[in-house]
Amino acid sequence: MSASSHATLTSAWFGLIGLMLVLYVVTDGFDLGIGILSLVTREEHDRSLMMHSIGHVWDANETWLVVLGGALFGAFPAAYALLLSTLYIPVMAMIAGLILRGAAIEFRHPAQFKRAWDIAFGAGSLIAALAQGVILGRVITGLLPGLASGIFVALTALGVASGYALLGATYLVKKTTGRVEQAARNYALGAAATTIAAAILLTAGTRVISPIAQSRWNDPAVFQLLLVLGAISASAFAAVVWAVLANHSHAPFRAAVLLFISSFAGLALSLFPDLVPGRLSLAEAASSQSTLVFMMVGIGILMPIMMGYNFYQYFVFRGKMQLQAH
Repeated sequence: MSASSHATLTSAWFGLIGLMLVLYVVTDGFDLGIGILSLVTREEHDRSLMMHSIGHVWDANETWLVVLGGALFGAFPAAYALLLSTLYIPVMAMIAGLILRGAAIEFRHPAQFKRAWDIAFGAGSLIAALAQGVILGRVITGLLPGLASGIFVALTALGVASGYALLGATYLVKKTTGRVEQAARNYALGAAATTIAAAILLTAGTRVISPIAQSRWNDPAVFQLLLVLGAISASAFAAVVWAVLANHSHAPFRAAVLLFISSFAGLALSLFPDLVPGRLSLAEAASSQSTLVFMMVGIGILMPIMMGYNFYQYFVFRGKMQLQAH
């Protein structure tokens, strides 16, 4: 086995898993964000329109999480074992939240009294978002215990929920009209402010708490790239605010997506070549070369199909939507 070819495959799989994570977070993120926003939406008609706006895509969006879990298990089994055993409670909470949300979407339509299912939809979305934030925070801190790490993880959970609310609000700006669209613009401005505030605090916290600060961030080349990505994130935040205030329909969501992509690019750059900072490197976690090659062939067939299907359904169901009376 060639060490260089195995290292190349390992890096390629790190990039592929990062891509799957971005695709999941962006697509299912606005689903979860809409669920979170539904908790503060009073009118049943408005909540119906919000749920209707994702009715054609939410289940397909979640398939990226399934593929992500399978890819992590196959390509980096040591990381899968470490994370699943250490983060069992937040992972199970995330799955429970997603199940609750899915059941609420399916059972709400024929229900005579919809409010209970509306609450279940919002609660499941919030639980899943917070659990994902806990997982992210624990990974960034290298699974370290202690009060400072706990505060950092709690802030990460709130930041992820706020970011999802931003994605959900800007998606509603793109897909809805009238009262729901106007409310979504207000939600987008508030969520953008809390998201960028959380990002600033988390950046400072990472510098103090995470093993990332002692390794990757002290590399001048890495730090310069992080500054560039930070500038892109700041520009994306400004673009969200400007597009919302200028009454654009599609630009707010595109800017919010750019904000998430640049943020995750910074995270991937900070983690590499580790999967869990200070605990587990890519080389230590990776499967054998034959396994990585076999999986690469499979994912090379599967990913274009999944991406093509996703893009096609967004194309077919593009444009504003109205809730029809039945």
